[in-house]
Amino acid sequence: MALTYSAGSLVTARGREWVVLPESEPDLLVLRPLGGSDDDIAAVFPAFETVRGAEFAPPVPGDLGDQRAAGLLRTALRVGFRSGAGPFRSLAGIAVEPRAYQLVPLLMALRQKTVRMLISDDVGIGKTVEAGLIASELLAQGEATGLAVLCSPALAEQWQQELRTKFGIDAELVLSSTVSRLERGLDLGQSLFDKYPHVIVSTDFIKSTRHRDDFVRHCPDLVIVDEAHTCVTSDDTKVSTQNQLRHELLRRVAEDAERHLLLVTATPHSGKESAFRNLLGLVKPELARVDLDSEKGRKLLAQHFVARKRADVRQYLTKEDGLADDSLAERTAFPSDRYFKDETYKLSPEYRALLDDAIAYASERVEEADGQGRREARIAWWSAIALLRSMVSSPRAAAQTLRTRSAAAVAASAEEADRLGAPLTSDSADSDALEGMDVAPGAETEENAGSRLAELAQRAKALEGPAQDLKLKALIKHLKALLADGYNPIVFCRYIPTAEYLAEQLANDPETKKRSPLGAKTVVRAVTGTLSPQQRIDRIEELAAEAGEDAAARRVLIATDCLSEGVNLQHHFDAVLHYDLAWNPTRHDQREGRVDRYGQKRDEVRVITLYGDDNGIDGKVLEVLIKKHRQIKKDLGISVSVPDEMSTGVTDAIVEWLLLRGRQGQQEALFESDSFQQSFADLEQDWNSAADREKASRSRFAQRSIHPEEVAREVTAVREALGGAGEIDTFVRESLNALGAVLRDSDDGFTAQVRGTPMGLQDALAPVVGAETVERDRPIPFRSSPAVGRGEAALVRTDPVVGTLASHVLNAALDTQADGARPARRCGVVTTDAVTTRTTLLLVRYRFHLTLPSRNGEKQVVAEDARLLAFEGAPRNAVWLPQQRAVELLDAQATENTAAASGERMMTRILDQLGEVTPYLESYGDELAAELDASHRRVRTASGEIVRGLSVTAQKPADILGTYVYLPATASVPAGVSA
Repeated sequence: MALTYSAGSLVTARGREWVVLPESEPDLLVLRPLGGSDDDIAAVFPAFETVRGAEFAPPVPGDLGDQRAAGLLRTALRVGFRSGAGPFRSLAGIAVEPRAYQLVPLLMALRQKTVRMLISDDVGIGKTVEAGLIASELLAQGEATGLAVLCSPALAEQWQQELRTKFGIDAELVLSSTVSRLERGLDLGQSLFDKYPHVIVSTDFIKSTRHRDDFVRHCPDLVIVDEAHTCVTSDDTKVSTQNQLRHELLRRVAEDAERHLLLVTATPHSGKESAFRNLLGLVKPELARVDLDSEKGRKLLAQHFVARKRADVRQYLTKEDGLADDSLAERTAFPSDRYFKDETYKLSPEYRALLDDAIAYASERVEEADGQGRREARIAWWSAIALLRSMVSSPRAAAQTLRTRSAAAVAASAEEADRLGAPLTSDSADSDALEGMDVAPGAETEENAGSRLAELAQRAKALEGPAQDLKLKALIKHLKALLADGYNPIVFCRYIPTAEYLAEQLANDPETKKRSPLGAKTVVRAVTGTLSPQQRIDRIEELAAEAGEDAAARRVLIATDCLSEGVNLQHHFDAVLHYDLAWNPTRHDQREGRVDRYGQKRDEVRVITLYGDDNGIDGKVLEVLIKKHRQIKKDLGISVSVPDEMSTGVTDAIVEWLLLRGRQGQQEALFESDSFQQSFADLEQDWNSAADREKASRSRFAQRSIHPEEVAREVTAVREALGGAGEIDTFVRESLNALGAVLRDSDDGFTAQVRGTPMGLQDALAPVVGAETVERDRPIPFRSSPAVGRGEAALVRTDPVVGTLASHVLNAALDTQADGARPARRCGVVTTDAVTTRTTLLLVRYRFHLTLPSRNGEKQVVAEDARLLAFEGAPRNAVWLPQQRAVELLDAQATENTAAASGERMMTRILDQLGEVTPYLESYGDELAAELDASHRRVRTASGEIVRGLSVTAQKPADILGTYVYLPATASVPAGVSA
């Protein structure tokens, strides 16, 4: 039985008009309401419900709008498109407005039959959006049928939210905490990766042999790997079991040459060339062996690798990029710089005495253990490091470490002691398993040491508070300065007890009426590994909401490194204070990257590093590791990871010196010790080599496979089909003004109070901006930047507030009986000096049927386009004007009033004769279909097999949504032209 209604045709059912979607079957129609969104899609059984064909009703001659009517209707229509014209099938349906530079990886991907990409743009540029764009496009085209994202469990819920809210992809979380629930719903013998087409999977959970084989057998045909550098190691480095399992998992996933694979990481080298080669080998095996200094090697790599720093994209599509002018120039507001300040503190006499006694105890234990065997020596070593790190962190952390048994104490061998002790005391840059790493480590290793450690713990507990803890006192001083300058800082700590201690000391307590040393209006909260990833996000949002919009209110977040990777905090915070130094400087860069990224409103992000001047550890770590890392980043513009084993070698030398030789007054001897000099020399050589390789690779492997001119061409095509930022700004301002909202300009846009708008719009906005915002008439901020915070609206077509407004304006225009103001109308008569002869402007909606061939069979898609067409004279003798002239008529201003009666008569005559222009509208539709066909082929030039079989046809007749007549101000109709 053939379909009665083809995809794209209009039908009437349930008292309203609908568009038939390609997913329809002979006995089941899948429909989207005319002017509605994907949320309103419904299924109708023609056998049980009345469905009949519908033709788009012509405008009502008496329902005339003013000079703004055409432009507002056009924009409202285009905002509602879910599948627009242009070369990309997914852009109209996603809820993110990509920057022009973010289209580069997408264009690279579309030129590959099987997409294999390594996306290594700098921190904060938007790698998640770039990967999401590729994924949504492959799914929309039918090139992929399922998606798996492999990531850290701490980032899984953030990936889920990003995919759902920005790309409309609903993915199930496959974590150790969710897998039992998911498996209970499976049929006998069914894999959960068959049941759920889109999944977000914990890499650490799925890498085990128990789960890996099932995943590999049923793996989706599109895989994104986040923080991909953690899944490979260099050839000359001792490989951990965890890394081996991760690499084996990825190797087996990549073995299927038909599987799309996107590797995402900001640090592809991790300081080692062989690690970079192993990563490239997962993308394409030849890349692991090819000579990258040769022209052939560079060309091969350029097809699969994109790595740009902020300076490369801060200003894009300008004359400097080879374009003729700056008409498409895009400037992205990254913070221009980080302001670094290193602040010191000294220990109080009581704290100094406690630290000396702790060092003496640790030194004794290490010396004793050295004579007892290698296992005992390693246990004592990790216990000593744990004790020293917690001592310089805070009294609370010190006390807990002194009361806790060392994790390494149960080790049966020296190797097991290293495996148990290292994660809790070191700061590996490549660890993707940060969960649980912020607990205070234990120091107790023997039964008879309990009383001595308990006495030290009691002394540490007594030092809490700014009177004896001068580090806390220094923190309060520097936080006050940041808050006074209007900053909202994040304080990063190493251990959970330290974070909880600081929050307790700094927060206001209404119950005890304790006032914060930072002020009564300063809201302080702690986020640590004791919270689940979703609870961490909720706690941060609660903090922001409690601080509110009061100009005097300030936010301070105390956090451990559970927030140092992946979480975006730039909308709420703009400064970082390192309370505890990380022993790998890459961790500092990751912390700072949470706020120093795209969307940060501050031009300068402040970074304060607090370090002990006299504790024997901090100053050396700062001098040798942190400052060196900053200098390399400043010179190159990007971060270069220090190899973990090199960093550990230096910090081990510092601890060894402190334990066995270091005493007050002998600090300079550290730099003269043989072990330190050797460790530092090895670090310096490896780090400088890594920096040189990174600098050379950024030059050699700069993204050259896609020229800015190609990006500019596609950006132009997208804006022609969907509209640009300026059009959205005008639409929102004029629509809200006409609907009765109160608008006030601000630094980066404007605010709108919507309590005076029609109830239908208020009801629609309430779920989007919050019912309380509407009911209490709170201003809704509209920002010109697409990167907005919670409670703000971006002036882009994909913003939900803009979409809600456009839907209201469109529905009101189509319904002449709608209550309240109707800014857009379907017809109008304007007398203006912008024309010299009567000119008619038509707003025409075209629908196109696309057949997209793919490896999974043909996919049928309907695309929509709205075009302005203008002609002079009567419809039967129409003189058609260029497209640009038609668009210019939107700006025509009325210079004389047009009598309503004469306007209605004129509109009636024009509408009665519009049938005369049907042949032209159909031929123009065929031209647009040919252009759409060509644009699809253009961006897929390197994939001939995909292009073959592509077809695009225009649905006829086209819909005339609006008709607008412009009369010359000096004479109504020139001689010789009939109506």
